[in-house]
Amino acid sequence: MSSRMRITSGKAGSRRSHHGIKAPRLSRCVKCGSFHLRHRMCDTCGYYKDRQVVDVNVKIAKKNDRRIAKMKSLGIDPDAKEGKKDEVKALDPKKLSAKS
Repeated sequence: MSSRMRITSGKAGSRRSHHGIKAPRLSRCVKCGSFHLRHRMCDTCGYYKDRQVVDVNVKIAKKNDRRIAKMKSLGIDPDAKEGKKDEVKALDPKKLSAKS
């Protein structure tokens, strides 16, 4: 019976050389300037190849309507100040850079 061949770490590493994770290929949107995957619609504005594929404003309005309807069904006032956690206070760069 023949002895089994050993696989060295160099051989295993060269076999696994194509297993690395690569960054996605991104393109800049002509309409809004944000990045999107190639050959895909821009998620920000809804355009692909200089024509509008999806009206993003309608999707956002529909999402907000569903959120408000859900809050009303739970008995929460959607216009109340306590319910709004999405508001973010503006940060002052001078205060952030100042030493405490």
